[in-house]
Amino acid sequence: QVQLVESGGGLVQAGGSLRLSCAASGRDFSIYAMGWFRQAPGKEREFVASINWSGTGTYYADSVKGRFTISRDNTKNTMYLQLNTLKPDDTAVYTCAARPRYSYRSDPRDYDYWGQGTQVTVSS
Repeated sequence: QVQLVESGGGLVQAGGSLRLSCAASGRDFSIYAMGWFRQAPGKEREFVASINWSGTGTYYADSVKGRFTISRDNTKNTMYLQLNTLKPDDTAVYTCAARPRYSYRSDPRDYDYWGQGTQVTVSS
């Protein structure tokens, strides 16, 4: 069992940056692959980025590639998402997720544990 808590969301102007954190509690965080998803009002949940258990493998949605960076620190049981060059279209609730496997996935159905989400709002 893993509990996930996100933080770091907020209001930022277009072109600005934020860093989201996902703190995990429970056992064996280091063997869980992790991911970030987002959901804007009236839209379906969307994959953002994922990372494997060791942090050596990452995968991004095309819409954020080159602007967002996913990382993790297994010594702190924490995953991060650095958001740069933010656009109004990035406005959404960002949620982290974990799956008890080594490899990452982009399908939310492959994830077993979810946080509550943190709001990111980008003004134009």
